Amino acid sequence: MESVISDSVLLAFEILLLSCFYLQFGTALDTVTPSESIKDPEFLISQGGVFRLGFFSFANSTNRYVGILYNQIPVQTVVWVANRNKPLKDSSGILNISDDDSGNLVLSNGEDGASSLWKSFKDASNAFIETMKIGTDVQRGLKVELKSWKSIDDPSDGSFSFGFEPFNIPELVIRNNNKLYFRSGPWNGNIFIATIMKTVYIDGFHVVADNQRQVYYITHEYSRLKYYELDSQGKLVERTWDAGKGDWINMYFTSQTESCVYGQCGAFGMCDLTKQPICSCLKGFKPRNIEEWSRGNWSSGCFRTTPLQCQRDKNNGSEAGQGDVDGFLKLNMMKVPAFPDLSSINNGECKDQCLKNCSCVAYAYDAGIGCMFWSGDLIDMQKFSTRGVDLYIRLPSSELDKGKSN
Repeated sequence: MESVISDSVLLAFEILLLSCFYLQFGTALDTVTPSESIKDPEFLISQGGVFRLGFFSFANSTNRYVGILYNQIPVQTVVWVANRNKPLKDSSGILNISDDDSGNLVLSNGEDGASSLWKSFKDASNAFIETMKIGTDVQRGLKVELKSWKSIDDPSDGSFSFGFEPFNIPELVIRNNNKLYFRSGPWNGNIFIATIMKTVYIDGFHVVADNQRQVYYITHEYSRLKYYELDSQGKLVERTWDAGKGDWINMYFTSQTESCVYGQCGAFGMCDLTKQPICSCLKGFKPRNIEEWSRGNWSSGCFRTTPLQCQRDKNNGSEAGQGDVDGFLKLNMMKVPAFPDLSSINNGECKDQCLKNCSCVAYAYDAGIGCMFWSGDLIDMQKFSTRGVDLYIRLPSSELDKGKSN
Protein backbone atom coordinates (compact mmCIF):
# COMPACT_ATOMS: atom_id res chain seq x y z
CA MET A 1 0.00 0.00 0.00
CA GLU A 2 1.53 3.30 -1.09
CA SER A 3 1.05 6.58 0.74
CA VAL A 4 1.29 10.20 -0.40
CA ILE A 5 1.52 13.67 1.28
CA SER A 6 0.36 16.73 -0.63
CA ASP A 7 1.36 20.34 0.02
CA SER A 8 -1.93 20.90 1.77
CA VAL A 9 -1.70 20.06 5.43
CA LEU A 10 -5.34 19.17 5.10
CA LEU A 11 -3.79 15.74 4.91
CA ALA A 12 -2.41 16.03 8.37
CA PHE A 13 -5.87 17.06 9.40
CA GLU A 14 -7.57 14.22 7.60
CA ILE A 15 -5.22 11.88 9.39
CA LEU A 16 -6.66 13.09 12.63
CA LEU A 17 -10.08 12.04 11.45
CA LEU A 18 -9.31 8.91 9.48
CA SER A 19 -6.01 7.69 10.93
CA CYS A 20 -4.79 7.73 7.35
CA PHE A 21 -1.59 9.43 6.22
CA TYR A 22 -0.38 9.88 2.67
CA LEU A 23 3.24 10.62 1.86
CA GLN A 24 5.03 11.73 -1.23
CA PHE A 25 8.75 12.29 -1.58
CA GLY A 26 10.36 15.07 -3.57
CA THR A 27 11.84 14.41 -6.97
CA ALA A 28 14.54 12.14 -5.60
CA LEU A 29 12.13 9.36 -4.62
CA ASP A 30 8.66 8.24 -5.59
CA THR A 31 6.66 6.86 -2.69
CA VAL A 32 7.11 5.25 0.69
CA THR A 33 5.45 1.89 1.34
CA PRO A 34 4.81 -0.16 4.48
CA SER A 35 8.03 -2.06 3.86
CA GLU A 36 10.04 1.18 4.09
CA SER A 37 10.74 3.57 6.96
CA ILE A 38 12.12 7.02 7.68
CA LYS A 39 15.07 7.10 10.04
CA ASP A 40 16.27 10.16 11.90
CA PRO A 41 17.52 12.50 10.35
CA GLU A 42 15.80 11.52 7.09
CA PHE A 43 12.75 13.50 5.98
CA LEU A 44 10.15 13.68 3.24
CA ILE A 45 9.45 16.79 1.19
CA SER A 46 5.97 17.46 -0.14
CA GLN A 47 5.48 17.50 -3.88
CA GLY A 48 5.53 21.29 -4.18
CA GLY A 49 8.33 21.67 -1.67
CA VAL A 50 6.29 23.72 0.82
CA PHE A 51 6.26 21.26 3.72
CA ARG A 52 8.48 18.51 5.01
CA LEU A 53 7.85 15.59 7.33
CA GLY A 54 10.71 14.46 9.51
CA PHE A 55 12.55 14.59 12.80
CA PHE A 56 13.52 17.81 14.55
CA SER A 57 14.49 19.34 17.91
CA PHE A 58 13.81 22.66 19.54
CA ALA A 59 16.56 25.04 20.60
CA ASN A 60 18.24 24.15 23.91
CA SER A 61 16.72 20.66 23.88
CA THR A 62 17.98 17.25 22.83
CA ASN A 63 14.46 15.81 22.61
CA ARG A 64 13.55 14.61 19.13
CA TYR A 65 10.11 14.94 17.60
CA VAL A 66 8.58 13.91 14.30
CA GLY A 67 6.26 16.37 12.63
CA ILE A 68 5.40 18.62 9.70
CA LEU A 69 7.33 21.87 9.21
CA TYR A 70 7.51 24.59 6.59
CA ASN A 71 10.33 23.52 4.30
CA GLN A 72 11.43 26.70 2.53
CA ILE A 73 11.41 29.11 5.47
CA PRO A 74 14.68 29.81 7.36
CA VAL A 75 12.90 30.06 10.72
CA GLN A 76 11.97 26.61 12.02
CA THR A 77 8.17 26.59 11.92
CA VAL A 78 6.36 23.49 13.14
CA VAL A 79 2.70 23.06 12.24
CA TRP A 80 2.06 19.54 13.49
CA VAL A 81 3.81 17.16 15.89
CA ALA A 82 3.16 13.42 16.03
CA ASN A 83 4.77 12.54 19.36
CA ARG A 84 4.16 15.84 21.12
CA ASN A 85 3.72 14.18 24.51
CA LYS A 86 6.32 11.43 24.03
CA PRO A 87 9.57 12.89 22.69
CA LEU A 88 12.46 10.66 21.73
CA LYS A 89 15.54 11.10 23.90
CA ASP A 90 18.01 10.56 21.07
CA SER A 91 18.25 10.22 17.28
CA SER A 92 17.28 6.55 17.10
CA GLY A 93 13.72 7.27 15.93
CA ILE A 94 12.14 5.36 13.07
CA LEU A 95 8.89 6.30 11.36
CA ASN A 96 6.96 3.41 9.80
CA ILE A 97 3.65 3.02 8.00
CA SER A 98 1.73 0.09 9.35
CA ASP A 99 1.02 -2.72 6.91
CA ASP A 100 -2.66 -3.07 7.79
CA ASP A 101 -5.51 -1.29 6.06
CA SER A 102 -5.53 1.65 8.46
CA GLY A 103 -2.38 3.24 7.10
CA ASN A 104 -1.37 4.52 10.53
CA LEU A 105 2.03 6.05 11.01
CA VAL A 106 4.01 4.33 13.76
CA LEU A 107 6.88 5.94 15.65
CA SER A 108 9.12 3.32 17.24
CA ASN A 109 12.19 3.50 19.41
CA GLY A 110 14.85 1.37 17.71
CA GLU A 111 15.21 -0.97 14.76
CA ASP A 112 12.82 -3.72 15.81
CA GLY A 113 9.81 -1.44 16.22
CA ALA A 114 8.64 -3.49 19.18
CA SER A 115 8.23 -0.49 21.48
CA SER A 116 5.98 1.92 19.61
CA LEU A 117 5.74 5.35 21.22
CA TRP A 118 2.91 6.59 19.09
CA LYS A 119 0.74 5.16 16.36
CA SER A 120 -2.25 7.35 15.75
CA PHE A 121 -2.82 10.69 14.05
CA LYS A 122 -5.82 11.61 16.16
CA ASP A 123 -3.75 14.05 18.22
CA ALA A 124 -4.60 17.67 17.52
CA SER A 125 -2.22 20.34 16.32
CA ASN A 126 -1.90 23.90 17.55
CA ALA A 127 -1.84 25.21 13.96
CA PHE A 128 -4.81 25.94 11.69
CA ILE A 129 -3.51 25.54 8.13
CA GLU A 130 -5.26 26.27 4.84
CA THR A 131 -8.06 23.86 3.88
CA MET A 132 -8.01 22.23 7.31
CA LYS A 133 -11.39 21.76 8.96
CA ILE A 134 -11.94 22.52 12.63
CA GLY A 135 -15.28 21.14 13.68
CA THR A 136 -17.66 18.45 14.83
CA ASP A 137 -19.49 15.62 13.10
CA VAL A 138 -22.18 14.73 15.64
CA GLN A 139 -23.53 11.62 13.91
CA ARG A 140 -20.09 10.08 13.43
CA GLY A 141 -18.90 11.13 16.87
CA LEU A 142 -15.92 13.01 15.44
CA LYS A 143 -14.44 16.24 16.76
CA VAL A 144 -11.29 17.97 15.57
CA GLU A 145 -9.94 20.95 17.46
CA LEU A 146 -6.70 22.79 17.96
CA LYS A 147 -4.72 22.06 21.11
CA SER A 148 -2.21 24.57 22.45
CA TRP A 149 1.38 23.72 23.29
CA LYS A 150 2.68 24.00 26.83
CA SER A 151 5.18 26.66 25.67
CA ILE A 152 6.82 27.85 22.46
CA ASP A 153 9.51 25.16 22.71
CA ASP A 154 7.47 22.42 24.40
CA PRO A 155 4.79 20.94 22.11
CA SER A 156 3.23 18.75 24.81
CA ASP A 157 -0.44 19.37 25.55
CA GLY A 158 -1.13 22.82 26.91
CA SER A 159 -4.22 24.07 28.71
CA PHE A 160 -6.22 25.49 25.80
CA SER A 161 -8.26 24.06 22.95
CA PHE A 162 -10.11 25.72 20.06
CA GLY A 163 -13.14 24.16 18.41
CA PHE A 164 -16.49 24.62 16.71
CA GLU A 165 -19.36 23.57 18.98
CA PRO A 166 -22.92 22.93 17.70
CA PHE A 167 -24.73 23.93 20.94
CA ASN A 168 -28.28 25.04 20.06
CA ILE A 169 -26.69 27.53 17.65
CA PRO A 170 -23.09 26.84 16.51
CA GLU A 171 -20.26 28.88 18.05
CA LEU A 172 -16.47 28.92 18.04
CA VAL A 173 -15.10 28.33 21.51
CA ILE A 174 -11.80 28.26 23.34
CA ARG A 175 -11.58 26.12 26.46
CA ASN A 176 -9.09 26.31 29.30
CA ASN A 177 -8.61 22.91 30.94
CA ASN A 178 -11.89 21.84 29.31
CA LYS A 179 -13.79 24.80 30.78
CA LEU A 180 -15.26 27.49 28.52
CA TYR A 181 -12.87 30.44 28.22
CA PHE A 182 -14.05 32.33 25.11
CA ARG A 183 -17.18 32.30 22.91
CA SER A 184 -17.50 33.84 19.48
CA GLY A 185 -21.23 34.33 19.79
CA PRO A 186 -23.74 32.36 17.66
CA TRP A 187 -23.23 31.83 13.92
CA ASN A 188 -25.94 33.61 11.90
CA GLY A 189 -25.04 32.25 8.47
CA ASN A 190 -22.71 35.17 7.74
CA ILE A 191 -20.78 36.09 10.88
CA PHE A 192 -20.35 35.06 14.49
CA ILE A 193 -22.42 37.84 16.01
CA ALA A 194 -19.98 38.71 18.82
CA THR A 195 -16.85 38.67 16.69
CA ILE A 196 -15.23 41.09 14.26
CA MET A 197 -14.41 38.73 11.41
CA LYS A 198 -15.55 40.51 8.25
CA THR A 199 -12.01 40.87 6.90
CA VAL A 200 -11.37 37.25 7.71
CA TYR A 201 -14.31 36.09 5.62
CA ILE A 202 -13.18 38.26 2.72
CA ASP A 203 -9.74 36.67 2.98
CA GLY A 204 -11.13 33.17 2.68
CA PHE A 205 -12.77 31.79 5.81
CA HIS A 206 -15.68 29.48 5.20
CA VAL A 207 -18.14 28.11 7.74
CA VAL A 208 -20.43 25.12 7.26
CA ALA A 209 -23.28 24.55 9.71
CA ASP A 210 -25.37 21.68 8.35
CA ASN A 211 -28.04 21.08 10.99
CA GLN A 212 -29.65 18.26 9.04
CA ARG A 213 -26.44 16.22 8.77
CA GLN A 214 -25.17 17.62 12.10
CA VAL A 215 -21.84 18.59 10.57
CA TYR A 216 -20.22 21.85 11.67
CA TYR A 217 -16.80 23.11 10.68
CA ILE A 218 -14.73 26.17 9.82
CA THR A 219 -12.01 26.19 7.18
CA HIS A 220 -9.99 28.77 5.27
CA GLU A 221 -8.11 29.16 2.01
CA TYR A 222 -5.06 31.41 2.21
CA SER A 223 -1.62 31.50 0.71
CA ARG A 224 0.58 28.78 2.11
CA LEU A 225 2.65 31.31 4.01
CA LYS A 226 -0.16 32.29 6.35
CA TYR A 227 -1.69 30.21 9.10
CA TYR A 228 -3.33 30.48 12.51
CA GLU A 229 -1.92 29.26 15.79
CA LEU A 230 -3.50 28.69 19.19
CA ASP A 231 -0.73 29.91 21.48
CA SER A 232 0.09 28.72 24.98
CA GLN A 233 -1.89 31.65 26.48
CA GLY A 234 -5.10 30.67 24.71
CA LYS A 235 -4.97 33.36 22.01
CA LEU A 236 -5.63 32.62 18.35
CA VAL A 237 -2.83 34.30 16.39
CA GLU A 238 -2.70 35.02 12.67
CA ARG A 239 0.88 34.40 11.43
CA THR A 240 1.99 35.75 8.05
CA TRP A 241 5.46 35.26 6.61
CA ASP A 242 7.30 38.51 5.80
CA ALA A 243 10.11 37.67 3.39
CA GLY A 244 11.65 41.13 3.74
CA LYS A 245 11.96 40.83 7.53
CA GLY A 246 12.70 37.12 7.35
CA ASP A 247 10.21 36.37 10.10
CA TRP A 248 6.58 35.74 10.91
CA ILE A 249 4.33 38.72 11.63
CA ASN A 250 1.81 37.98 14.39
CA MET A 251 -1.62 39.56 14.65
CA TYR A 252 -4.10 38.73 17.40
CA PHE A 253 -7.82 38.50 16.75
CA THR A 254 -9.49 41.75 17.82
CA SER A 255 -12.49 39.85 19.13
CA GLN A 256 -10.35 38.05 21.71
CA THR A 257 -8.31 41.02 22.86
CA GLU A 258 -11.57 42.92 23.38
CA SER A 259 -13.43 40.07 25.10
CA CYS A 260 -13.88 39.19 28.73
CA VAL A 261 -13.16 35.70 29.97
CA TYR A 262 -16.20 33.45 29.76
CA GLY A 263 -18.52 33.93 32.78
CA GLN A 264 -16.15 36.44 34.38
CA CYS A 265 -19.01 38.50 35.81
CA GLY A 266 -21.14 35.54 36.90
CA ALA A 267 -24.90 35.09 36.46
CA PHE A 268 -26.77 38.27 35.46
CA GLY A 269 -23.50 40.20 35.47
CA MET A 270 -22.41 42.28 32.48
CA CYS A 271 -18.81 42.85 31.40
CA ASP A 272 -17.70 46.18 29.90
CA LEU A 273 -13.96 46.55 29.31
CA THR A 274 -14.31 50.33 28.97
CA LYS A 275 -15.36 50.68 32.61
CA GLN A 276 -13.77 50.11 36.01
CA PRO A 277 -14.62 47.77 37.51
CA ILE A 278 -15.35 45.84 34.33
CA CYS A 279 -18.27 43.92 35.87
CA SER A 280 -21.64 45.29 36.93
CA CYS A 281 -25.02 43.82 37.73
CA LEU A 282 -27.90 44.30 35.33
CA LYS A 283 -30.56 46.81 36.29
CA GLY A 284 -32.85 45.17 38.85
CA PHE A 285 -30.06 42.92 40.17
CA LYS A 286 -27.51 43.19 42.98
CA PRO A 287 -24.24 41.37 43.75
CA ARG A 288 -24.80 38.02 45.40
CA ASN A 289 -21.67 38.43 47.52
CA ILE A 290 -20.82 42.08 48.20
CA GLU A 291 -17.53 41.23 49.90
CA GLU A 292 -16.19 39.18 46.98
CA TRP A 293 -17.52 41.71 44.49
CA SER A 294 -15.61 44.55 46.19
CA ARG A 295 -12.39 42.49 45.89
CA GLY A 296 -12.83 42.06 42.15
CA ASN A 297 -14.13 38.48 42.31
CA TRP A 298 -17.41 38.66 40.41
CA SER A 299 -17.90 34.94 39.74
CA SER A 300 -20.78 34.61 42.22
CA GLY A 301 -22.79 36.94 40.00
CA CYS A 302 -25.97 38.84 40.80
CA PHE A 303 -29.50 38.14 42.00
CA ARG A 304 -32.86 39.65 41.11
CA THR A 305 -34.03 42.15 43.75
CA THR A 306 -37.72 42.06 42.82
CA PRO A 307 -39.50 38.91 41.58
CA LEU A 308 -40.99 38.98 38.12
CA GLN A 309 -44.66 39.88 38.05
CA CYS A 310 -45.51 36.63 36.26
CA GLN A 311 -43.85 34.69 39.07
CA ARG A 312 -45.80 36.60 41.70
CA ASP A 313 -49.01 36.00 39.76
CA LYS A 314 -48.23 32.32 39.63
CA ASN A 315 -47.52 32.18 43.36
CA ASN A 316 -50.74 34.06 44.12
CA GLY A 317 -52.80 31.87 41.84
CA SER A 318 -53.90 34.78 39.67
CA GLU A 319 -53.87 34.86 35.89
CA ALA A 320 -51.17 36.74 34.05
CA GLY A 321 -52.16 40.14 32.71
CA GLN A 322 -54.74 40.96 35.39
CA GLY A 323 -52.48 43.51 37.08
CA ASP A 324 -49.01 44.84 36.35
CA VAL A 325 -47.09 42.98 33.70
CA ASP A 326 -43.41 42.44 33.13
CA GLY A 327 -41.52 44.48 30.59
CA PHE A 328 -38.09 44.45 28.98
CA LEU A 329 -34.97 46.53 29.39
CA LYS A 330 -33.23 47.05 26.05
CA LEU A 331 -29.44 46.75 26.05
CA ASN A 332 -27.73 47.85 22.84
CA MET A 333 -24.63 46.33 21.18
CA MET A 334 -24.41 43.26 23.37
CA LYS A 335 -22.73 39.91 23.24
CA VAL A 336 -25.68 37.64 23.89
CA PRO A 337 -25.57 35.22 26.83
CA ALA A 338 -24.49 31.62 26.41
CA PHE A 339 -26.78 28.79 25.31
CA PRO A 340 -29.81 30.50 23.74
CA ASP A 341 -32.86 28.56 22.64
CA LEU A 342 -33.71 29.07 18.98
CA SER A 343 -37.02 29.94 17.34
CA SER A 344 -37.79 30.78 13.73
CA ILE A 345 -40.68 33.13 14.54
CA ASN A 346 -40.60 36.69 13.22
CA ASN A 347 -38.88 39.53 15.01
CA GLY A 348 -42.12 41.23 16.01
CA GLU A 349 -43.27 38.09 17.82
CA CYS A 350 -40.15 37.54 19.99
CA LYS A 351 -41.37 39.77 22.82
CA ASP A 352 -44.86 38.25 22.96
CA GLN A 353 -43.45 34.73 22.81
CA CYS A 354 -41.15 35.46 25.75
CA LEU A 355 -43.92 37.08 27.81
CA LYS A 356 -46.09 33.96 27.39
CA ASN A 357 -43.45 31.87 29.15
CA CYS A 358 -42.63 32.95 32.70
CA SER A 359 -39.34 31.08 32.61
CA CYS A 360 -38.16 33.27 29.70
CA VAL A 361 -35.88 35.93 31.21
CA ALA A 362 -34.44 37.50 28.04
CA TYR A 363 -34.68 37.52 24.26
CA ALA A 364 -32.79 38.83 21.24
CA TYR A 365 -33.26 38.79 17.50
CA ASP A 366 -30.88 38.39 14.59
CA ALA A 367 -32.08 38.29 10.99
CA GLY A 368 -29.90 35.29 10.18
CA ILE A 369 -30.92 33.31 13.26
CA GLY A 370 -34.39 34.39 14.29
CA CYS A 371 -35.56 34.81 17.87
CA MET A 372 -33.25 33.70 20.66
CA PHE A 373 -34.64 33.05 24.14
CA TRP A 374 -33.01 32.44 27.51
CA SER A 375 -34.30 30.86 30.69
CA GLY A 376 -32.41 30.40 33.95
CA ASP A 377 -29.19 32.31 34.61
CA LEU A 378 -27.77 34.67 32.00
CA ILE A 379 -24.06 33.98 31.64
CA ASP A 380 -21.28 35.69 29.65
CA MET A 381 -22.88 38.97 28.61
CA GLN A 382 -20.68 41.79 27.38
CA LYS A 383 -21.26 45.37 26.32
CA PHE A 384 -19.54 46.31 23.03
CA SER A 385 -18.93 49.70 21.49
CA THR A 386 -19.13 48.85 17.78
CA ARG A 387 -20.97 45.57 17.28
CA GLY A 388 -23.33 43.09 18.91
CA VAL A 389 -27.12 42.82 18.99
CA ASP A 390 -29.96 44.28 21.02
CA LEU A 391 -30.65 42.18 24.11
CA TYR A 392 -33.93 42.49 26.02
CA ILE A 393 -33.87 41.67 29.75
CA ARG A 394 -37.17 40.79 31.43
CA LEU A 395 -37.91 42.92 34.49
CA PRO A 396 -40.97 43.63 36.63
CA SER A 397 -42.64 46.91 35.74
CA SER A 398 -41.52 48.44 39.06
CA GLU A 399 -37.88 48.16 37.93
CA LEU A 400 -38.36 49.73 34.54
CA ASP A 401 -37.96 53.39 33.72
CA LYS A 402 -40.56 54.39 31.16
CA GLY A 403 -37.92 55.75 28.80
CA LYS A 404 -36.10 52.42 28.74
CA SER A 405 -39.03 50.02 28.61
CA ASN A 406 -40.04 48.28 25.42
